[in-house]
Amino acid sequence: MPEPTSTAKNPFTVGRPVSSDRFIGRASEIATALDQIISRGHLALWGGPGVGKTSLLNLLSQPHQWQVRGYDPTGAVFIQLSCLGISPFRASEFWREILQQLHDLVDPQIQATIAPKLMEAHPGKEDLRSVLRLLGRKKQYLVLMIDDYDAALQTSPHYSAAEMATLVSDCRNLCSHSVERAYLSMVITSLRRLNELGPKLQPGSSPWYNHYLFLPLKPFSDSDVMALMAGLPITPALRDGIREMSDGHPALLQNAGHLLYRELRSGNVPDLISFAQDFQTATTHLFEAQWNIANEIEQTLMMLIALMNLQGRLQGKVYDMGDLPVVFSQKERELLNLVDQGVLVQRGRSGELNFAFASSMLEWWVVEELENSSETWLTERQRIFLNLMSHRQAQIVTTAIHWLWQNKDELPSIIEWLAKVSSAFPKGLIP
Repeated sequence: MPEPTSTAKNPFTVGRPVSSDRFIGRASEIATALDQIISRGHLALWGGPGVGKTSLLNLLSQPHQWQVRGYDPTGAVFIQLSCLGISPFRASEFWREILQQLHDLVDPQIQATIAPKLMEAHPGKEDLRSVLRLLGRKKQYLVLMIDDYDAALQTSPHYSAAEMATLVSDCRNLCSHSVERAYLSMVITSLRRLNELGPKLQPGSSPWYNHYLFLPLKPFSDSDVMALMAGLPITPALRDGIREMSDGHPALLQNAGHLLYRELRSGNVPDLISFAQDFQTATTHLFEAQWNIANEIEQTLMMLIALMNLQGRLQGKVYDMGDLPVVFSQKERELLNLVDQGVLVQRGRSGELNFAFASSMLEWWVVEELENSSETWLTERQRIFLNLMSHRQAQIVTTAIHWLWQNKDELPSIIEWLAKVSSAFPKGLIP
């Protein structure tokens, strides 16, 4: 493959969702989503930051993308909104935004019905229900795509727990318990499973899975990684290295590809140190976001795995982790949840040491988080440690973290950490 010219457009997308014409992979997820929509079912997509949830919603909202996959978009009215875009979030503004977008898309007869509803102080599900009936009479149905549904499941001074519970109930009612459900398909996205985010299930109430098909968006498969990186004239060794440091995470791959393509387009052979530093700067926010959505137990398990694996990267036995691996066998549920999120991978059968970080860059970030922590932070973490392990085991972890603070110079640099990528720079970069 020839090197990119200086006028060639960078094919990698960073800082924004991927446009539908550049969308790669997710064939199974797209087919599942379209099957749900045309049968008036409902879908809950979930996955970590940067995994491509918004990009997938963008694609699903394009009638042409339906047609090229053999699906008929006739009668579908598409609305896409983000709950994060409603600030401060209020249930009435959620319904108002839906009605406003519908007003801009439907014929004058339905517009005349919607217009007075937009003037109400607190529009709600009944207002949308009446519009759905009108759509049904015209052989149409609403495809309602709600991004960042997490924001609707968090209380604030402007949005009480009772209001949140009512909104969730109203959405469920429209989806499952009303006649108008025949004219509605809802696709929502969130960072975690809805049952981990929303109101606790009350006696007599229906669980989430009775209303939505849960579909996790996981890292790219090897074939999807190959398809995305096909625009880079680099060796298979470097592609493997990028795959290892990102574990197929779409946003990480897009950032790596963007940086490499930028240099190649200028006629430069990318420099490893610059690449590592630029990549770190461009992706730190993704690791911070992944860390912040993890609960305290998940964060602690990530720290323990990072501490144990770090020993293998250092010369000699620097600290003793004792019998801490037994903790993993007692927290298999939480570890498997991290696997579902794409944070960890499971190697072989379940057990004490069969979990590892999916991305070497995320593992490096967790070590950095430990290295830059403080005594105050460590004291606050003791309570969490003691929920997972004995006092003696908690002391072992504390000792290991103290060792990190005192021996920062001995920790591997980011270049050493990315050994697989490093071995492909700069020799043999271009095939």
